[in-house]
Amino acid sequence: MPRERAIAAVAVLGDDLRRRMYEYIRHTRRPVTRDDAAASVGISRKLAAFHLDKLVAAGLLEARYERQPGGRTLGRTPKVYQPADIQLQVAIPDRRHDLLAGILLDAIAATDSPRTAALRVAHRHGVAVGSAERERSRPGRLGTERALTLAAGLIERYGYEPQRPRPTELRLGNCPFHPLAATSPELVCGINHAFLCGLLNGLHAGTVEAVLAPTSGECCVRLRQTGG
Repeated sequence: MPRERAIAAVAVLGDDLRRRMYEYIRHTRRPVTRDDAAASVGISRKLAAFHLDKLVAAGLLEARYERQPGGRTLGRTPKVYQPADIQLQVAIPDRRHDLLAGILLDAIAATDSPRTAALRVAHRHGVAVGSAERERSRPGRLGTERALTLAAGLIERYGYEPQRPRPTELRLGNCPFHPLAATSPELVCGINHAFLCGLLNGLHAGTVEAVLAPTSGECCVRLRQTGG
């Protein structure tokens, strides 16, 4: 997204209702109607439509007309909304971390030893993050569900969008390293996996494992009960 549009999009999210609706739609992982969006923040359908259209105009949401499963079969087809596939970053002045990251990835991918070192360092960083959180929260011995809850709150701070389809599994609704993961998936996904494995080790979450499970539109790693 061009810098001017990114700044305008951030301004749109400055409204508390719009930001909460946008977060709800991102976490829902399915097309959302105006009624759904209105109920999520406790406002009228008409007011929700106003805010949703602002989010669409800013490029943050996409809208279309679609009949919902289990919905009404008569009358007008409802308008539904879902997150646009964008990466929103604003820095004044511009910072090109993506350029530096791309150069470093190419350098690492060129030989085997830097690749191994990158995975080792990623794991070490994960251990440090998990250990710091364990020291801060002092959770004691962790069972599977408690470990996943703790991990979800922690990784959300690092740009992941954790989803809990079942008590013993955590799916990650986005890749925080996109678009780099698209250009060098084997390396970036490996680094991501090593980081999350280290994080679980640092938390002493022995009943949970990080597994590579690439899925379109989601992070390549899932956290689940060991052996699940």
